Amino acid sequence: MKAKTYHKIQSLFKRDMQSESKNLIIGDWTMPEFEYLSNNKWIWTEKVDGTNIRVHWDGEKVSFGGRTDRAIIPKHLLEFLQKTFTADKMSELFQASTSATLFGEGYGVKIQKGHNYIPDGVGFCLFDARIHHWWILRNFLEEIADKFSVPLTPVVGEGTLQEAIEFVSGGFVSQLAHNRDYLAEGVVARPAVELKTRSMERLITKIKYCDFNR
Repeated sequence: MKAKTYHKIQSLFKRDMQSESKNLIIGDWTMPEFEYLSNNKWIWTEKVDGTNIRVHWDGEKVSFGGRTDRAIIPKHLLEFLQKTFTADKMSELFQASTSATLFGEGYGVKIQKGHNYIPDGVGFCLFDARIHHWWILRNFLEEIADKFSVPLTPVVGEGTLQEAIEFVSGGFVSQLAHNRDYLAEGVVARPAVELKTRSMERLITKIKYCDFNR
């Protein structure tokens, strides 16, 4: 079975597409569910500035993909992925599963501003995983990350969406970066209890520092 690409993560607010800067229109929510749940508790994890990577196990072999099926993975990153996610390790972890996909961010030298994270190499930071039709809870994500000796996107806070906006807009130092002065790109926020819309979309949003500091 072919690995599906990762779903789109919506911003909280729509953008003014008529303006050159395309700034967010604060209060004009992209999804009604965000507004409805805005005062509930959300969990915030650091958003890593890298390249989206899929690691897929079909029960026999490992394959790698990017954000789209046409995306090209940088050679030095692909070599790292191949050494890290071997068929032996995938088979050991997902014994009875014929379809498992790990989603993460490839980052490091020559990938966006990745030298701030790793000045002399590349890495992979896990942020999600799917086994068959099940999205995996964080406690098992921790086990997966430990198995492959890769980081899991760190939890940086929790609270309402307004509190998340205030946290991000003030800037916070990346917990993953080697450069201890490097501000994180932002956060990815999910309800404390994961939910879906009527159309079965997962409720996940992103809040980026640059959108509130222009």
